[in-house]
Amino acid sequence: MVNIQSLDPTASPLDYYGWELRRQREAHGLRQGQLGEIIFCTGSLVGQIETTKKIPTRDFSERVDAALGTDGVFSRLIGLVLRSQLPTWFQPYAEMEAKAAYISTYQAQLVYGLLQTEEYARAVLATGMPDDLDGLVAARMERQRILEREQPPLAWAILDEAVLHRPIGGREVMRRQLARLLEFTEHRWMRVQVLPFRSGEHTSLDGAFNLLRFASDPDIIYTEDLISGHMTANPDTIREAARRYAHLQAAALSVEDSAALITRVMEERYGEQPRPADRTVA
Repeated sequence: MVNIQSLDPTASPLDYYGWELRRQREAHGLRQGQLGEIIFCTGSLVGQIETTKKIPTRDFSERVDAALGTDGVFSRLIGLVLRSQLPTWFQPYAEMEAKAAYISTYQAQLVYGLLQTEEYARAVLATGMPDDLDGLVAARMERQRILEREQPPLAWAILDEAVLHRPIGGREVMRRQLARLLEFTEHRWMRVQVLPFRSGEHTSLDGAFNLLRFASDPDIIYTEDLISGHMTANPDTIREAARRYAHLQAAALSVEDSAALITRVMEERYGEQPRPADRTVA
C-alpha cells in the first residue's frame, strides 16, 4: 500500500484530504480499523481514502469530524475535493455557477445537471467511460447543494420535450427522474418548462446553453462542444442569448402545463407495463 506520508498534501485537494485524515487519526492514537469502527465503516475504506484510492463522501467527512472533534475541517474540505473531481475544463463553470444569482438554461438532450437524480447522472456520465465514475457522480451531486442554500440562485430550466422521451438509464431511472422534475413544480427558486415538439423550429436549434447572472459581475454564457466547455462575457453574445431565451420561454409550455406533460410522459412511457395475458395451449 502507498505510504500516505509520501503524498504531497499540496498536490491536490484530494491529496491534502488524505494526508490530513491520517495526521488527525494518528494524533488521536487510532489505527485505521479503530477509526472505521467509530464511524461505521471498514478500516480498509479509511486506508483507501488516506491513500487517495477512494473519494470521500460528505457523510464520511461529517462522521470523521464528529469522531475526531475536528470542528468541521473535513466537512469544509469535502466541497473542494469533490469539485476537483470534475473535468478540468468544467471546473471554471462550476465555480461560476456556484456564485450566480440567476441561472437560466436550455437543454436539448439531457436534464440539466442541477436537476439530475444520482442514477440518471451515473448513466449519463458512464457514456464517457471515465476512470473514476463514482468521483464524477459525487461531484455532480455536490453541485446541486447550491439549491439547498438559504438563499439559492433563482433558476429557470427549459427542457426540450425530447429530454423526457430519451430513456437514459432505462424505464425505472427515467420514471424517478421525471418525478424529481415534478418536485420543482412548487419550488420557490426553480422553475421548469418544457418546449414541446409542436413548437417546431425555434431560436436554439443549434444546441443547449446556460446564461449566468451575478449580483455585481458581468453576465456569462456557457456552451459545450464535443470535448470541452466555453464561457464568454461578450456583450453582443449575451444580448443574443437573452433574446433567444426570451423566445424559448414564450414558445415553451407554462410551468403548470409542463408539469402535466411530464406527468403524462412519466405514466404513459415509463409507468408500470401491463403483463401479457396468460395464453392457454389447446
